[in-house]
Amino acid sequence: MAMTMNGEVQLAAPREAVWAKLNDPEVLKACIPGCEELERTDDGGFRAVAKMKVGPVSARFKGKVTLSDLDPPNGYKISGEGEGGVAGFAKGGAVVKLSEKDGGTLLAYDVEAQIGGKLAQLGQRLINGTAKKLADEFFANFAKAVQG
Repeated sequence: MAMTMNGEVQLAAPREAVWAKLNDPEVLKACIPGCEELERTDDGGFRAVAKMKVGPVSARFKGKVTLSDLDPPNGYKISGEGEGGVAGFAKGGAVVKLSEKDGGTLLAYDVEAQIGGKLAQLGQRLINGTAKKLADEFFANFAKAVQG
């Protein structure tokens, strides 16, 4: 099952500060809902473990995250894939763009993701609702981290 999502978040911080936080594993780990581990790997990406609950399905996803198309401090592409055992798999990516706006930074994102296994059987509305909730939670946490 494939899905797409996009949005914008206005952050009260300079673009360089936002860029630095977007590349800081400690900040990302604290902001990603359910994230238990996030470590930088030798190839410039990350190894991640996150616990997620989508409707009745709960799973611990283990996977990797890669950053590409790096254009400091304007944006990058972040891609990831994870296995959740019997719950299934998730993979996808987001293009993140930073621009100066109203004395702060506008973060715009376009996400494409695919899921399979038990998760895909839950239905598009539940999956999309959960994905939107997780994205909103991440960006609320990230805004606090950037401004804190």
